[in-house]
Formats: sequence, structure tokens, C-alpha cells
Amino acid sequence: MAIPMKGLEAETLAKARASLDENGFFVAPDVLDEKTVSFVLERLWAAAEENKRRGAELFMPALDPNSSNVRVFYLMELDSIFRELIQHPAALEVAKLVIGPKLLVSNFTANIAKPGSGSMALHSDQSLVVPDPWEKPWAVNIIWCLSDVYFENGATLFIPGSHKWKRKLEVPDNANEMLKPFVAKAGSIIAMDSRVWHTSGANITKDQERALLFGYYTAPFLRQQVNWTAAFSPETKDSLSTDMRELLGLNITANSGSASDVGTGLEKYEAKKNM
Repeated sequence: MAIPMKGLEAETLAKARASLDENGFFVAPDVLDEKTVSFVLERLWAAAEENKRRGAELFMPALDPNSSNVRVFYLMELDSIFRELIQHPAALEVAKLVIGPKLLVSNFTANIAKPGSGSMALHSDQSLVVPDPWEKPWAVNIIWCLSDVYFENGATLFIPGSHKWKRKLEVPDNANEMLKPFVAKAGSIIAMDSRVWHTSGANITKDQERALLFGYYTAPFLRQQVNWTAAFSPETKDSLSTDMRELLGLNITANSGSASDVGTGLEKYEAKKNM
């Protein structure tokens, strides 16, 4: 099934910029239709089973308090549908509003909160990898909602405006009391500035699962969370377009920008070598 690859309207992008600047997040509804959401969710569970078959753990004790949180890594190696989503125009447009025109894909994972799942520790993604002060956003999460997201089923909890905190000392002692849930319909994307302080919510429903995909884009000078050269099979590498190689930093010049101008990276190197 091909995913509709439609970008956002100019008016929506203007609203996204304003909300990201002021609040640190933006919700864009209806990026995926119901049929596509259902298909991607089906492929996500298949990817989870394949990871399990390969011996990968679906529960990360360092992140979550119990196994009702299902973590699925290496999505783009497991299914081409996720390689399509990571380069979706809507996701890239919003990510570039935060980081700028030059970015890399650092990671793409899933977090499925089953009933009974707990909450992880409060953090900001940028604080985990870059010492303060955090003057600028150097990363952004584009969160794909594959189910309706609300407080009771474990919506990501965040502190609006916390992207303006430049140092850890600015995080108040009562920060956990300031948390608000993201609320979004299935098919939406949520963009979250990497400086926003947040945590996973607890799923307190009896029978509702909450499935989210996290596309993590970073400024090109930050080391990526995944070494894509090592993560991808030869078959997957051969399937990548020039644009996708650029996003992953797989061309010769690696992380020096939007690794190189599209269509001039590896091709230019090979042309020079063969002269």
C-alpha cells in the first residue's frame, strides 16, 4: 500500500511555526487517513513480531517500569512502509521549521502503551545529549499517532513552554505537576521541540492500546542514535533513494549538512573517481 505523500498547506505551516515557537509543539490532524493508519498499525505489529523473532527485546527496563510498554526499534530495516513515513513531506516540512533546512534522521522507533503501562522519567531529549545552556533546538520528534491519543490511554505528557528553559536549574521542583497530555486523533502528527520536558503517560484504561511512532530528526552535527550503515541489510541499503541516503547521512560526506546537495553526493564522488 502506498502512503499518500501530501505536504501541509502554507496556512498550517504558519500555525505550526507559531505554536512551536511559543509552546514547543504542534499537532497537525489528518495527515494519514483511516485506511492508511490501519495498515501502518498492522505493519507495526508485524515488525514487533519480527524483532522478537530476531531476538530483540520489546521491553526496555532502563526506560519503562513494566513490559506493558512495547518498544520497537529498527523500523526502517523491518518494513519499507516506515522508510516512506520518515521522509513524508508533512513530517519533513515541520521538522525543518524547528531545525532548519539541513537535518538528519537520527532514529525511528515505536512505543505501544498497553493497558497497565507505566510512565518513564521526566526529561527533554536535548538535555540527554547536549550540555546546557540549550539556546536553540537541535532536534525534533515527529510523533505519528496510530491510535487516538488522550490522557487515559497513555498520551505523552509534556510541559508547554518548557523549551524556553535553557538550563537544568530552571526546571522547577514541581515540574511533574505541570505536565499536560497531548490529545490527538489517529492519523495526526505531533511535532515536539527536543527541549520540551516530557514523559510517557500511564495507560489506565482496561482495553485501549496507544500506538505511537517517533521520528527523531537532528541537526547534522549531532551524532545519530543509530548507525544506519550497521543497522541496514545490504538489500535495504540498495533500495534507498538518493534523497533517503541524504536524510540518513549515508553518503560520502556523512553529517556535514543535508549530507550533500541532493543528487550530487555519492554520484559526484563516483563521477570524479571514474574520470
